[in-house]
Formats: sequence, C-alpha cells, structure tokens
Amino acid sequence: MMFKLTGKRPTNLGTQSGRLAPCPGSPNCVCSQDQGASAIAPLRFSGPPAAAIAKLSGIIKAMPGAAVLEERADYLRAEFSSGFFGFVDDLELWAKDAAVQVRSASRLGKSDFGVNRKRVEALRSAFSA
Repeated sequence: MMFKLTGKRPTNLGTQSGRLAPCPGSPNCVCSQDQGASAIAPLRFSGPPAAAIAKLSGIIKAMPGAAVLEERADYLRAEFSSGFFGFVDDLELWAKDAAVQVRSASRLGKSDFGVNRKRVEALRSAFSA
C-alpha cells in the first residue's frame, strides 16, 4: 500500500432501532434495508444465525484486504482496505429471521465504481456455494 486514505471510522455502525444505518445517498454504499439505488438483496440462510455469521466470517477472512473487527452470534463488522491507496470500506452483516441484512460503504469519496456492490455479490456467491 503506497498511500493510507482510511478516513474516519463511522460512529453510526451497528444495529439501531431494528436496522443497520441507511446509506448516506452517495453511490458508494449498498444496504439491504434501503430502497432505491443503494438497495441490495439480503443474504438468505437456514439454521441458526450464529452458523451463518461463522460461515460468513470465514469467507471474509479469506478475502484480500479484509479484517474482521467485531463478531457476535448475530452480527459481524469488517473493514476492507484497497491495495494501492488504502481506501477503507466498512461492511456490516446482521443475521435475523433467515436473512442476513448487509451494509457496505466506502468511507471516502463519492463513487466506488461498484466495488461495494461487487463485494457483497461475491460474498453472496461464496456463502450460497
């Protein structure tokens, strides 16, 4: 990593009032609990939420630039750092009622060139395999 453009860690992460934080309106965020352009489907699972989170944790830990920062039976928070500039994206997963709600957002900039959406879809693919 040549540069380190991490930005500040958001203070609104986690579940509040039964949901993850909504996207800020910029195209560098996706959230399964949002409507419109930032919307993305949740990940579906059967069985206990803890098993879904554990499986997702293993997948994430094997992804480039990933670091799991918080893991509970129903919630996981990770950061992804890009290689060259060191941009950081925050990923949250919340498992409840056979669905893993997901939010993935860049800390800096306006556009992420679809990186967060692609990451969630890659995660969905690996999770359902």
